[in-house]
Amino acid sequence: MGCRHKKAMPANDAALLHKNQDLLTQVIIYDVFTPPVASRIYVYSSLASYEAIRFSREGAFSIAEKLHGFGKMPVPEKGQSYNYTLAATKAFFTVARNIKVFSVDSLKLHEDTVYAGFKENMDEAAYTRSLALGDTIAKVILARAKNDGYLKSRGKAKHLGSNEPGKWRPTPPDYMDGVEWCWNTMKPMVLDSASACKPPLPPPYSTDTGSIFFKAVKEVYSIGKSLSSEQQLIARYWDDNPFVMEHSGHMMFGNKKITPGGHWMGIAAIASTQTKADAVKTAQTYALTAIALYDAFIACWDEKYRSNYIRPVTVINEKIDNGWVPFLQTPPFPEYTSGHSTITSAAATVLTALYGDGFSFQDTSDLAYIGLQRHFSSFTEAANEASISRVYGGIHYSFSVREGAVAGKKVGDKIVQRLMR
Repeated sequence: MGCRHKKAMPANDAALLHKNQDLLTQVIIYDVFTPPVASRIYVYSSLASYEAIRFSREGAFSIAEKLHGFGKMPVPEKGQSYNYTLAATKAFFTVARNIKVFSVDSLKLHEDTVYAGFKENMDEAAYTRSLALGDTIAKVILARAKNDGYLKSRGKAKHLGSNEPGKWRPTPPDYMDGVEWCWNTMKPMVLDSASACKPPLPPPYSTDTGSIFFKAVKEVYSIGKSLSSEQQLIARYWDDNPFVMEHSGHMMFGNKKITPGGHWMGIAAIASTQTKADAVKTAQTYALTAIALYDAFIACWDEKYRSNYIRPVTVINEKIDNGWVPFLQTPPFPEYTSGHSTITSAAATVLTALYGDGFSFQDTSDLAYIGLQRHFSSFTEAANEASISRVYGGIHYSFSVREGAVAGKKVGDKIVQRLMR
């Protein structure tokens, strides 16, 4: 158990973990990481936090030791006193600062304030020992991160698409090259390979108006031309595009938003706060949700760049209406399957296993960023809405969101089976 404080700290243990995570999300937004890279930052930081805080509950097992690529995790010295919340904070931010976060000054300011509060209320030896435990855990976590394929992926050539019929090529308005095209080379946490939950092939590209593909194109076009106010709201609510380029005349500026993974880390925070979860359950919730997001991104990106499927805006502009613009800005990577559908289904599956089906909540994850909130009667309902929002937004076909959701559920189920049963 953690040592007794001489006087009350400004926040309880779970509240401090929430504050740590919230600050990390703010930094991820500010630094504009791609959604897959953001999921990597979340998963390693959240695992580090959990691996330290778990010692405050007798019998809490190591999650990292059940994952691919981690060695034996450090343990506290027997008979010595620790504050595991302090250790968790140290592990969390040491990993966050070293994994790929640029705005370290804002992290350090928060860290220094937290550490000063603990130091004032703790025995010097216990304080130093707790920081050392957190640092040791962070080093083991970072050793895995160093060999997960990320550094090699940075040196790859750009993915510029293809002019072959039916294949993805950069989309308007900015025609950016494909983002994170080799993310399938990353080492998963639970999945045995990036293709472990491989979806079926998408319908063949065809300009035949009676084909499955072209019917799907016309569906996107038809929905986009007659969006209701509710459909527009849903599309906007789940956009979660971390950096939308806005154009006004000759001016161009970026509009930063929360990532899709950040949105679901926010939902994880809501679930644990609403149930008054203790620090261990809170850290477990963050870690398992982050694992679901991370592995789901790897699985989804594996298919995206294998099928290299064409986006609706490209087909519609070339074959139906050259002036059509989707309600949402199309992200710079291939269409099939929907990333939102895959990662939200995976996260919803894990959160349902943690907090039960029919968990009703008010989603305020995006309130500070876009001024919107919505109510859901379950995590699955939220995931389903996030999925269909991509069709409303004009950036995905309906079969892509369906198959993405199926694949994401498979990812989530594997995580539940490995880590929760």
